[in-house]
Amino acid sequence: MRTIDFQGKISEKRVTDLQLEDFLQYGPQNKQGKNGKPLLRKMKDGRVLNWNVQSDDPLCTLQEAFEKVNPRLGFNVELKFDDNLVYQDEELTHILQAILKVVFECAKDRPIIFSSFQPDAAQLMRKLQSTYPVYFLTNGGTEVYADVRRNSLEEAVKLCLASGMQGIVSEARAVFRFPTAIPKIKEADLSLLTYGTLNNVPEAVYMQHLMGVNGVIVDLVPEITGAVSDLIAVPETDVEINDLSGQVAKDAASTPNFTQREISFLLRLMPELVQ
Repeated sequence: MRTIDFQGKISEKRVTDLQLEDFLQYGPQNKQGKNGKPLLRKMKDGRVLNWNVQSDDPLCTLQEAFEKVNPRLGFNVELKFDDNLVYQDEELTHILQAILKVVFECAKDRPIIFSSFQPDAAQLMRKLQSTYPVYFLTNGGTEVYADVRRNSLEEAVKLCLASGMQGIVSEARAVFRFPTAIPKIKEADLSLLTYGTLNNVPEAVYMQHLMGVNGVIVDLVPEITGAVSDLIAVPETDVEINDLSGQVAKDAASTPNFTQREISFLLRLMPELVQ
């Protein structure tokens, strides 16, 4: 968390190093007329900018989210950890048990899943409870990490099967770059969700629907839902084109069959996929 003091000096603190009272003092405040400590945003290129967004709200606790959000709305509780730190099991257990205490006391009948990019945290959450599904978050090979468990969909499947997790949440580009991983995930009886900016493109979400992805995480929920529903409802009259990969006919049974319109969707997505 980055902020600036009255002398214009920028300071940076880990959120986990803050007491709750300090944490809630940043950003917009619930009390009318009270100004919170200003926030800053650090870009990947190192620039530090003011925290400017179209719509903002005061920071809240997990308990407040459970109490104030419509109970019919499910929560994906992402367990966030610092990529640059090595966590001991005792520390992870302490953190996860604090989260579980709030969940068990406040969640009631709300649908919930847990997810995390941190392999050990995801495994431990599955070990600590069996009430809610646990998903492993992965970039699926679109970025490289020191922990090999984070570097491919294949490794994600191994991790889930070894620890009894229920599914994978992959960066959307990974499922387009490595589509052969999807049937392997299905054969392992794992659920597959995706996230990423590509999921704000209706055609990309529609293609994932055809490929067998179970769900997507998007920013523009009503817009994407409506657009994809329209795409699914459009009757198909194009002649199907089989074996697009150029494999021999005996492999065609395991290769998706796409219409000409669907192929055009894929071609439009290619610039996004190669970035």
